[in-house]
Amino acid sequence: MKKISIVVPCFNEEENVGPMSQAIVELFKNELKDYDYELIFIDNDSQDRTRELLRAICGNNDRIKAIFNAKNFGQFKSPYYGLLQATGDCAILVACDFQDPVELIPTFVKEWENGYKIVSGIKTSSKESKIMYWLRSLYYKMIKKLSDVEQIEHFTGFGLYDRKFLEVLKGLDDPTPFLRGIVAELGFKRKDIEYQQPQRRAGKTSNNFYRLYDGAMLSITSYTKVGLRLATLFGFVCSVISVLIAIVYLVMKLMYWDRFTAGMAPMLIGVFLLGSIQMFFIGLLGEYILTINSRVMKRPLVVEEERINFEKETSGTSEK
Repeated sequence: MKKISIVVPCFNEEENVGPMSQAIVELFKNELKDYDYELIFIDNDSQDRTRELLRAICGNNDRIKAIFNAKNFGQFKSPYYGLLQATGDCAILVACDFQDPVELIPTFVKEWENGYKIVSGIKTSSKESKIMYWLRSLYYKMIKKLSDVEQIEHFTGFGLYDRKFLEVLKGLDDPTPFLRGIVAELGFKRKDIEYQQPQRRAGKTSNNFYRLYDGAMLSITSYTKVGLRLATLFGFVCSVISVLIAIVYLVMKLMYWDRFTAGMAPMLIGVFLLGSIQMFFIGLLGEYILTINSRVMKRPLVVEEERINFEKETSGTSEK
């Protein structure tokens, strides 16, 4: 019997961990009866009752497991680490807030059985803020054009990953993994399944401007060279323009010595313009250096505080 691992990252999801575990258990009871399963919750240092509820859930079902991180390791490391802990023939990454439709899991499994090593969920629309969806669309189109690797639009990581691909992830040894880019760059034969993203079932999203910015910069610094090359080209163009303007001013001054008074305004405008351009590209260069620094330090993806039910043999057990 094939085994499917369901990996559910969570952070302050006390209202959703119970319904999510019930939904997955019912799914395997009714629609995926021919498969064994494990459900892995990886908690990123929740500050509410999430861990307390997970302990109770794991106590009632040996197939449900939990990993408690020692601290919050970010929105990319924790889910990636959870996938690496999966022991099934494939693993499915699902958000705990139900914005990744659980009912698509049988479709993912069917396509997996048809031979696809990766089955990815692609958002075609969303019930979230229309402005946010539009901004995300712009971002995906921009990164797709700038990247050397073909990026997958509106792919959040929700999908199925075959054991062979999970072994590839284990071998990467990347301390700052960006799963969406890795799937696009190193993924096997892939099937895209379109869906409309629903609203959160309950609770408040932990995403904010900083988290969104962090994700955007990680993808740009990991999969594009355009930032550094743009700095070089823009610097060259500005230098040429500055030299031309200097020559024009010199000629005008020589031709109209008494009448041509340039004053300080052009000089100040030029200084502030070039200074702002330099500050922008120094910041962009810093983002690249920060990414390089994170990879060079080789820090662990996650430090665990506790894990539950991983020591138990679950092949012949189910709910108590």
